[in-house]
Amino acid sequence: MSAIRLLVLGAVRQHGRAHGYQVRADLEYWGAHEWSNAKPGSIYHALKQMAKQGLLVAHETAPSTAGGPPRTEYEVTEQGTEAYLALLRASLTAYDQRPDILTAALGFMVDLPRAEAVSLLTERVRRIEEWRASVTGHYTPEGGPGQLGHIGEIMNYWVHSADSGAAWTRALIGRIESGAYTFAGEGEPFVGVLADGQENPYASPDRRP
Repeated sequence: MSAIRLLVLGAVRQHGRAHGYQVRADLEYWGAHEWSNAKPGSIYHALKQMAKQGLLVAHETAPSTAGGPPRTEYEVTEQGTEAYLALLRASLTAYDQRPDILTAALGFMVDLPRAEAVSLLTERVRRIEEWRASVTGHYTPEGGPGQLGHIGEIMNYWVHSADSGAAWTRALIGRIESGAYTFAGEGEPFVGVLADGQENPYASPDRRP
C-alpha cells in the first residue's frame, strides 16, 4: 500500500483538476512532506506514473501570462476514483501499515459516508484486538518484558502500540458518531486546501519544479 498514491489521488480529486505545484502545496500545507514520502520528486513522479496507468488524465494548459512553459493539469478518471476509494478504505482498516498510510487516510476520510467511516474504523479495532490476542498467546504483558530478556521489549512495544491504537480509534469513532466533521452527502466538508496565491507556512525549502 502506498501513501503517496492515496495522497496524490485525493489531492487532485479535491481540486477537480490540479497541476503538480497545487498538489505539492496542499500536501505540504498538511505537513505530508514531514510524515510521509510526499517529497517534490515523489509527487511529480506519482502524477506522471498514474497518468500512464489510466488513474489520471493529463491536460496541457496554456502558458501563464507571466511567461514560462505550459503546465500540465491532472484530473482523476473513473478508474482512478475506484482506486482512490479502495486505497482509502483499506488504509482505514489496516492496523499493520506504516503510520503515514493511516495519516493519509484520515485526511480524506470525509470523502466517505459517515456510517461507512465508522464501520471501517470499527473493523480496524477488531483487527487490532485479533492481532493482540494472537500475540499474547506467547507473551503475557502482565509478566513484563523481562520474561523474554531484553528482546521482550520488542513485543512489549507492539502490545502497547496496539492498545493505544485501539483506544485512539475507539475515541475517533465516538467523535464521528457524535456528529463531528462533515462527511460525504452531508454538505461541503472542510478540505484544508490552499487558496490561489495563499502563502504556505509549512512549505519545504526546495522550490524546484
